[in-house]
Amino acid sequence: MDVGNTQERMADYLRDRQDKVVDRWSELVVAGLRGRMSVDEVRRELRDLFSLIVRVMADADDHAAGELRAALDELSRGRARNGFTPSETALGVFSLKEAVYELVADAAELVPQYLSFSRLLDDLGLRTFEAYSSTREQIIADQATTMMELSTPVVRLWDGIIAVPLVGTLDSARTQLVMEKLLETLVATGADHAVIDITGVSTVDTEVAQHLLKTVSAARLLGAECIISGIRPQVAQTIVSLGIEFGDVATKASLADALALALAHAGLKVVSGLWSRCRLSRSGRRCSCPSSSTCRTRASCGSRRTWPTNWPPPARAA
Repeated sequence: MDVGNTQERMADYLRDRQDKVVDRWSELVVAGLRGRMSVDEVRRELRDLFSLIVRVMADADDHAAGELRAALDELSRGRARNGFTPSETALGVFSLKEAVYELVADAAELVPQYLSFSRLLDDLGLRTFEAYSSTREQIIADQATTMMELSTPVVRLWDGIIAVPLVGTLDSARTQLVMEKLLETLVATGADHAVIDITGVSTVDTEVAQHLLKTVSAARLLGAECIISGIRPQVAQTIVSLGIEFGDVATKASLADALALALAHAGLKVVSGLWSRCRLSRSGRRCSCPSSSTCRTRASCGSRRTWPTNWPPPARAA
């Protein structure tokens, strides 16, 4: 049997019945999409696809096959981006079989032509599924990258001090992203202290420790010192049991302790009790507490802080 002549005969048969086939094909596709697209939208989409299929079967020109593959790829990508399932996407091709079969079911002489046509649609359906899967994988990869960037912020705690709060798992890909964002921020801000907070890291093992040490080493090459905070008791026990050593890298139990240490390294001191015990210190009224002899409320201060008398607030700028 001459396959080429068979496909050409089938192409002529379908071309003569194009409107009828496309209308039935559109109805089958719309029924499978459960109202997510209208009949007119589907018909416009499938009419162009049907014309390309007929051109390929008729071997009308050398460009028809390439145009058909491109059209199927675009159809599959659109379905994937719009949240259609693989079955709904494949239905756009395979339902053409049923639409054509309804026309040739009673014509025994067209069986060879229909079998050749069916094999062509099987190949097109596989092409559609591959394009759909590739697009979905790319969408998932893009979403994972976006989520990773959102979950790895670099925040400024103080002049010259930045922090990287980590949440979730820390793998090689995320470590690379943390390192890049940390180094970029160190250069942009001129900070010389960085706090890496692992309070939200669920598990700390040897691999995570190596990732942290790589990040610390990279920061030191830019002249910045790192402090690792968020060492919970269970994390400390795990680190000891695994024999992990952070060397001369400072570690603290909380972000607050790490910030205090970074401020101390920067020559600053955290002083507690800057706010007076005065009950009305925020109102700007005269201090009425028993210790009024040792504190005063500065109503003229822009932040309305209550300062000890032996430490007056700095003079306001003119």
